[in-house]
Amino acid sequence: MRRRSSSSSGKCTSRRRNDSLGFDEFGFALSKKKDQKLQHRSHDYSYPQPNTVRVKELCELLSYWNGSSFICRNQIERFIRIGIPPALRGQVWKCLLSTDALRDTSSFSYQKCLREIRGPLVDLGVSEYSILSAIATLSETENEMGCAPSPPQPPEASVFSCSDVAIFRQIALDLQRSFPTHRSLMGDSAEAIEGQAKLFRVLTAYARYNPLIGYCQGMSYIAAVLLMNLAEEEAFWALVALLEKPKYLSGLFDHSLDKIQHQARVFHQLLKHRKPQLSQHIEDLGVSSLHFVMPWFLTLFTSLPCWDSVLAVWDLIMLQGLLAVFRVGLAVLELLEPRLLQMTDEGLMLPTLLRVPVEVSQHCVLVPALWGTEVQEWEIDCMNGLVLEETGEGRHQQEKESGPSTPRAGAEDGRRGKERPARTPATEARKPAKKEAGGGAKSVFARMLRTARRYLGDVGRGLSAESKPSPPKNAAVAAAGRFPRGARPSSSLTRVQMRSRKKSQRGTFQRSAAGRVKKAALPSQDSDGGVPDPGPEPALRRRSSGPVGRVARRRSSCHPPRGRSLRLLRPAAGTAPPPNPGTPPPDPADSPGASAFR
Repeated sequence: MRRRSSSSSGKCTSRRRNDSLGFDEFGFALSKKKDQKLQHRSHDYSYPQPNTVRVKELCELLSYWNGSSFICRNQIERFIRIGIPPALRGQVWKCLLSTDALRDTSSFSYQKCLREIRGPLVDLGVSEYSILSAIATLSETENEMGCAPSPPQPPEASVFSCSDVAIFRQIALDLQRSFPTHRSLMGDSAEAIEGQAKLFRVLTAYARYNPLIGYCQGMSYIAAVLLMNLAEEEAFWALVALLEKPKYLSGLFDHSLDKIQHQARVFHQLLKHRKPQLSQHIEDLGVSSLHFVMPWFLTLFTSLPCWDSVLAVWDLIMLQGLLAVFRVGLAVLELLEPRLLQMTDEGLMLPTLLRVPVEVSQHCVLVPALWGTEVQEWEIDCMNGLVLEETGEGRHQQEKESGPSTPRAGAEDGRRGKERPARTPATEARKPAKKEAGGGAKSVFARMLRTARRYLGDVGRGLSAESKPSPPKNAAVAAAGRFPRGARPSSSLTRVQMRSRKKSQRGTFQRSAAGRVKKAALPSQDSDGGVPDPGPEPALRRRSSGPVGRVARRRSSCHPPRGRSLRLLRPAAGTAPPPNPGTPPPDPADSPGASAFR
């Protein structure tokens, strides 16, 4: 029976706990408050309730989905902002990752790979459905073969190798750590055993799909989340898309961890640019960004205690890729900034960053802050350039200037399998000279500005090469505001021209003093129907000094105002009008009240 409760604020509501089964709606085991703090898991979900109309609209969108269409991606972003219904989340992820197209174009067969995996398991006497109990057996076999975990090589069919045993043992160990409180991975129930076998098969199949990488820690969390929302084979192809496509996590999972450390440094530069005070405070306490950024990036924020927020974060990652990971990290630090600035101990700050508090990770708090945080691709490119300049660009430039030199072997060179030129006296002499010429350490803003200029210059050159505007054929025509032959004027200018033409055709009629109607002079108009030319200033004076104007001025100068003349001519009450000199006196026979205007 589901129990629904609402908080006093009315915004963050907790609902849909399934107490009879012991699991919440997302499959996590319900626990007491004190156990929730220990497990760092909250069951108070506040994601928006799915709307029937929106669910129907989303189903229609997914039915004619086209990943290359801007309209489809714009609409799916609107639904992600509103909230994806849990029942349709798997289908939305499939469309965004294009798993069907990836499976159709690949020569890899998932079912064939599973048959090849079962051969070494049978030879080892291990079953995929009892992989957790076989950890001791796998460890003993690995010790007897005398092999250590290493990047695997493509094995032969039905014959297990040292790399096979190492991968089987490492995956079996991580199965116990991946969401131990979820119903599909905890305990010895039939559902849990099947869920563990699915996760084992997906991870082992990917190790066969990409033998250069094999299996790395952190993959089990991503594969487990995919299996919670997708079928087994669909989850495998979704894992391939996330780990292989450059838009997402390509190159982050490797045994050297070079790429993930590089992305952590890029995030550190972005944090210094966005939150300089917080970044400086974290550095002053001795907390390195690698300590909390790498777990965030490798597990895609699955360590957040509120699972509805985790799924909302994954929806955005499926849409925007690695850019959304930077966006989520900035949003979390922005919410934690007031709390972190008050801390004075590294022992308090690092656990807070690794285990984000529940009140910060709630859906009604984190998701609005996430959509309010914007990160552009050019920012990441600029920060990437700064990191490359600090770590490798200056060294490579010195190697080019020093010329060819004999390579030397080192501990790091042996691990990476690369050869680097040895230091020469000329190279060592250039370093202090270059430092003196540079005037000390450069500011972060100056380097970022230089990188941004270089990036924008490349983009500008690419755009100018693609489309160059053709100059006008005649400079006089361009100066006069006319369009070249074959060009199409804008609709607004065409309406202006049409209105001016109609006005010029109708003309302006004015009534003269004698009652005659004279047509005013038409304004001049270009032969091509352009905007009429108002003409010089003397033309306006001639029009104002025409016959109509002269009559109007003469009338205004000769005659007093109408009100004054009426007062002068109208006699007062009971009195006769004054005699006008030069006229005969009025006839006495006339009535005394006769008016002069009769």
